[in-house]
Amino acid sequence: MSAATSLREEATELLQELIRVDTVNPPGNETRAASVLRDYLAEHGVEATLVAREPERANIVARLEGGNGPSLAFVCHTDTVLADPAEWQRDPWSGDLVDGEVWGRGALDMKGQVAASAVAFASLWREGFRPAGDLLFAATADEEVGDCFGLEWLVREHPDLVRVDFALNEGGGERVELGGSTYYFCGVAEKMSAGFRVRVRGRSGHASTPGIADNALVKAAPYITRLGSYRPAPWLIPEVERFLEVTLGAVPSAEDALAQAREELGSRAAEIVEPLLALTLSPTMIEASQARNVIPAVCDLTVDCRLLPGQRPDDVEDELRTVLGDGDWELEWIERVGGSRSALDTPLWSALDDFVATVEPGARLVPSCNAGFTDSHYLRDAFGTIAYGFFPMRAMEYELAVRLEHSADERVPVDDLELGVTALRHAALTVL
Repeated sequence: MSAATSLREEATELLQELIRVDTVNPPGNETRAASVLRDYLAEHGVEATLVAREPERANIVARLEGGNGPSLAFVCHTDTVLADPAEWQRDPWSGDLVDGEVWGRGALDMKGQVAASAVAFASLWREGFRPAGDLLFAATADEEVGDCFGLEWLVREHPDLVRVDFALNEGGGERVELGGSTYYFCGVAEKMSAGFRVRVRGRSGHASTPGIADNALVKAAPYITRLGSYRPAPWLIPEVERFLEVTLGAVPSAEDALAQAREELGSRAAEIVEPLLALTLSPTMIEASQARNVIPAVCDLTVDCRLLPGQRPDDVEDELRTVLGDGDWELEWIERVGGSRSALDTPLWSALDDFVATVEPGARLVPSCNAGFTDSHYLRDAFGTIAYGFFPMRAMEYELAVRLEHSADERVPVDDLELGVTALRHAALTVL
């Protein structure tokens, strides 16, 4: 890249290179992307470290050393979900630049932010930025599947490489208009994915004589209905309280929050608030007999359960048992992932709030809690890191971006790449 290349062009060209290396997970092969990033950083005098649990699944970390002040990391992941070329208008690994947008798998989730983070980091490096504390760039493997090759593995096996006070990751930055005002979301918390299995027992038999058996699949039906229709009592977590305070000007009761958000801010606000008022239960999978002519003695029902930040399975198990009621069933927790939060009133929040007010006067920064989860929880749990999700998008409508992530024809506007580089640089220059 020539000296005259702008940060906008730099981020675009790097993103195109990253998209052109297939890092669909599984199998991942994230070393391909890590090598692209290492070569890019080396062009600008930055020495980076590749570290991997397996050679083909490398993570890359670079550090701009500072003083004894707070440290900040740009965190991102290089793996992507799969892509079926038959569903796309263009080759998912083309990296084509068309009408100001870069096309390809990972453009939104999240090689666009990877490229912007690398460019923000390298540009500060070559400008001679001397931070008060260390500035890190960490592009990791295996976020999409989570088999302990990426950030989870790094915080456990190489904690000194990624220990940091503040971090910016995916999971926020969406621009939305609610009730006639403009807001940018900042992901400060996430729900816990706490799936469980309900095993219902009966007695097997030949399907031609159902009267002599006790069909576990039929017995499971009322439990599916009870779990699927259950609506727990709402309560307001701090992130929702702040969101409502900023958008409504006052905090309604938990019982009135959803209706008031819908009435005063619109259906989009209601969709944001509803899954954050309580745990959610979604029966999603069932397994019983493996033969049409055999009545099953056992039926396993799998439920996707999302808990509010701070909740743990032990906190809600009695509630779930009450919902299921009496019967011949067993409950087993099968997953406990995420469920962490970061404080709202921090130097990093102030930096992002200032950025939003600068790039779009009148817009406000508001907290969001992800109904899913990101790698940020590994940093929060291991080091107490203040980790936010923020990568601003203004050129692409929020609804379109949501439809394109993990779907066909994924693409990102170059305008948003440039905005992301600006945001990351602003955060580093302000916090450090």
